Amino acid sequence: MFIVKVPGVNGNGKTKGCEKAGNAVIEALKDIHSNEQGKLVDVKLLDLEEIHFDNNDLKLTNKLIYENALETFEEKPKTIFLGGDQSISGSLGRAFLKRCRDSGNEPCLIVFDSRPNCLSLKSDFPNNVTWLRNLVENGFPGVNVLLVGVRALESQEIEFLNKNKIRNININQLMNNLDDTCDTIMEFSYGKELYLSIDLGIVDPVFVPATTFQDSGGLSSRQIIYLIQRINKIKNLKAVDLVEINPEKEGGDVTVRLGAKILSELL
Repeated sequence: MFIVKVPGVNGNGKTKGCEKAGNAVIEALKDIHSNEQGKLVDVKLLDLEEIHFDNNDLKLTNKLIYENALETFEEKPKTIFLGGDQSISGSLGRAFLKRCRDSGNEPCLIVFDSRPNCLSLKSDFPNNVTWLRNLVENGFPGVNVLLVGVRALESQEIEFLNKNKIRNININQLMNNLDDTCDTIMEFSYGKELYLSIDLGIVDPVFVPATTFQDSGGLSSRQIIYLIQRINKIKNLKAVDLVEINPEKEGGDVTVRLGAKILSELL
């Protein structure tokens, strides 16, 4: 398993601190000696890298994330990217799309989040609330995008999802039957190359108080772990990003620990 720290932030100042999440999650992983599948976890043995850049230069930041991700997708069978905020998913997604096209494979994107991130805002570069809209507008097929756990949408986002035939399993559907959702995800991604983006905001803020958006009514920590365990068994899962953990906010420790727990289940 290849792990890449991507300390990118572009959240209009609201995500400052998320750039420290990668190091914090890896540090917390040292306290997890094995995952729930019985696999031993040894941080010293991880295949770990970091993309270095200056978040004050967003043009260069996005270029470096894209180029490094493209190289990673070409060389590694499966990669976990540790953010950062979810703005990094835009550049990672573009690289994933290009790699799929170049290799003749069909791309599939599944997003775990409380929000669809499809706002239309004036910005030179996609941020953490516009990245998915930007990615679809730049060629990622909307019919191959599945949102899971969304519970806070704006009217323009609903219109965009409908127009681009982006499927949405809302939080009520998800909570009604987790197993059905896992089966749907497997069916949706069948025959495609799968990228999974995990915004920890899909979890209720009671369990993750240090995320960007505090949208009540989310999953429990147990439920997100179960979903990750199921999805990690999908053979065509090629990439995962874990984003929107802010160690500098109140409750950062408990949020980071859940991030480390999720990472351990992906190894």
